[in-house]
Parts: sequence; structure tokens; C-alpha cells
Amino acid sequence: MDKFKTILNIANKQTSVSFGLVALLTAGSEQIFSSVAFQCPCNQLNFLYGFVFLLVPALALITLGFILSKKTWKLVTGLCRREERVCGSCSRVKSLINVIFQISTFAFLAPSTWIAVALLNGVYIQCAMTGTNMTLFNDHLCKGREMEADCLKELHTFPCEKGGKVPKDERDEVLLTLKAESQIVGWLLIATIFLSHLAFNCVARCWSPVSYLQLKFWRLYTQEENSALDSYSAEHARELAKRNVKSFFTDTEPDSVHTPSNRKWQQISSLYMPRNKPGGQHYSTLHGVVETHTDTDNAMMRNMSVRSTGSAHIPPAALGLVEEGNVAL
Repeated sequence: MDKFKTILNIANKQTSVSFGLVALLTAGSEQIFSSVAFQCPCNQLNFLYGFVFLLVPALALITLGFILSKKTWKLVTGLCRREERVCGSCSRVKSLINVIFQISTFAFLAPSTWIAVALLNGVYIQCAMTGTNMTLFNDHLCKGREMEADCLKELHTFPCEKGGKVPKDERDEVLLTLKAESQIVGWLLIATIFLSHLAFNCVARCWSPVSYLQLKFWRLYTQEENSALDSYSAEHARELAKRNVKSFFTDTEPDSVHTPSNRKWQQISSLYMPRNKPGGQHYSTLHGVVETHTDTDNAMMRNMSVRSTGSAHIPPAALGLVEEGNVAL
């Protein structure tokens, strides 16, 4: 499990590696699934059976994508008890939409890959479309053949290569037509995904409020902050646990170990959706909390040491999924 987490942590540090790993695992799973688990019934259930195998795993992968995204849980944790209203600021609404779009981009990667690879394989479509009751489509497959009536009658048996009145050459030709049409749709889906990704990145980069090098620095900072936060949290939790266990067994007063308050945890756990305030731009929620510490007693702002210059703004969409990390473990 530790080795698996290490691999995921490495993948999370590189967006392209993370997306490539998810796509590769999904494509491999589809190939194994179609060859081992899928068996077309070759009866009236063909249509339902084929599309269940095509769409239900994709739906499961969408759900898994939302579950594995850290941003999903940052967004929903405590939402029902949160007093702060997101709709109170236009910038926060835009930032919220940006976050939801980023979560959806990661969540829809695996199901899109599944459907695209399944369409290129063509097995599910061959099974499903030979069991359809659409007369127009069935005529498209069988019209003009020598044994048109028998073709329409035995169409649902073609994927299983069962013997019938229709010659094997005609059955193979119908299945080849279905596979070709499925592959055309699959390639169009792949082209649409790539072009959409390219268009989104171009628009995001074009409207980025920061330069290319600062954006690169921002990515590096968020990666290092996530890594440092996980490491320091584990060390601090270990220290606190050892203190409590030692105090319990020795029956002595526990040593003083400072732990952030619930309010501070809530501050750094919220998604980075800053309001437009003067005084500097921060690279993350934690950065903003550290730089601009709120004194709860007198409600005065205390300035800290390092702050990047410039006005506060919504995080660039070009940061993509790297900002908060992809996988929640």
C-alpha cells in the first residue's frame, strides 16, 4: 500500500503523468473486461446488455473520480454547517465554478477513456445494435442483402456466430459494418476530447492573470506545500499520540503540545476562493492564513514576513488540478 501511495504521489506532482496513468489503467481494464467478463447473450437482451457494459462502468468511474479528488471533500466537508455564503461575492462564485470544473475534468477522464476504448474495440456496440428494435437501423444493416428477411430475423444471433440461414460471410459483413461505425464514433470522441482540452488550456492561459514563469512557480509551490503539510501533519500527529499514550501509562501530566484550533483548521481546509482584498496575492489558502493572521480578540490584521505583490484575484484556471492534489488517500 505504501508503494502504491508513493506511485500516486509521484503521479500527482506531474499532471500529464497523472492523467496518462489513469487513461492507461482504464484502457487496460476495458480490454481485460471485454475479453473475460463480456459474453453477448444473442437474444432480445442484446441491446440492454451491450449498453450496460458500455455505460455502467463509465458511471462507476465518474463516481470514483469524484471520490478520489481531494477538492471534492474540501468543497463538501462542513458545507451544511458553513455560515459563510459563497454567493455573496462574484469572485467567489467564479472561483467555485472553476473548482467544480477542475473536479469534473479529473472525474470524467477515466469514463471518457473507457467509452472511447470500448467504441474502438466495437464488441459492445456489435452486441447492442444487433438487438435494437429500431426498424430504420436494422434496415440499414440488412437492406439489399440476398436474404434480407432472414437477416432481420436472425440479427440478434450474429455476435455469437450461431448457425442460421444467413451465410457466415454476410454475418461477418454486418458485424464489420457495426465495428467500423463504432470505431468512427470512438475516434470522433477522442478527437473531441483532445480538441476540448486544447481549447480549454488555450483560453485558460490566455486569460491567466500571471505570467508563464509565475504560473510555473505557483504550481511548484502548491506541490511542495501539499507534500510538506502531509509530512508535518503526520509528524505532529505522531508526537501528539506518543505524548497522550505516555501520559496515560505513566499517569503524569501531559507535556505541552500546541495543536491548531478548529477555526484555523477550517481556514486552511477551505478551497482557495479569495475575495478581492487589498494587500497582496497569496498562493494558497494556507499561505493567506499565515500571511494575514486574524486576531480574534481585536479583529485587527497582522502582516507577516513574505508576501507576493499585486492585487488578489481568483487562482488561474491554468493551474488545473495540481493546486490541491488529485487523489485523496
